[in-house]
Amino acid sequence: MAEPWLVVGLGNAGPTYAGNRHNLGAMVVDLLAERMGVRFKAHKGRADVAVGTLGGARAVLVKPRSYMNLSGGQIAAVRDFYKIPIERVVAVHDELDLPFGALRLKLGGGDGGHNGLRSLTQSLGSGYHRVRVGISRPPGRMDPADYVLRDFDKAERAELGLVVGEAADAVEHLVVQGLASAQNTFNA
Repeated sequence: MAEPWLVVGLGNAGPTYAGNRHNLGAMVVDLLAERMGVRFKAHKGRADVAVGTLGGARAVLVKPRSYMNLSGGQIAAVRDFYKIPIERVVAVHDELDLPFGALRLKLGGGDGGHNGLRSLTQSLGSGYHRVRVGISRPPGRMDPADYVLRDFDKAERAELGLVVGEAADAVEHLVVQGLASAQNTFNA
């Protein structure tokens, strides 16, 4: 069997942040675990990990147990433990620069001011895949840091299940059929 994929759901740990826009990546990875029929377990106390099969491909799902801006080291430790090359790492995260619900998949790139990506890139380098899930820009003059730490509004919550489901579909498509095919399908 081929090397496994490492799928990272970026977010902030704990129930206080569970419904925040910044936790969209963790929501997607939770749905993937449900689809795979696996449960998260503590991995050396630094992250929650679930291992199984995603669309026929071996996959290790990971959710860091810290604030997003400190998560890179935890993710690197899991990647090193499973000996997964960087080109088989997928980070799922919220994206301010995309309209709510829009998806974009890419390989590599900068952090664009995203603290979770900054931490991840500092620990791994930049050659990993990204599934960017749009949350839109904050209204008016609201500070983006405050915006991402707020829960989705009523209209967004009505669509959130569809958005999370499509993002999970995009991750599965990426690991099974490759980046080009996933981009053609989901980068609308």
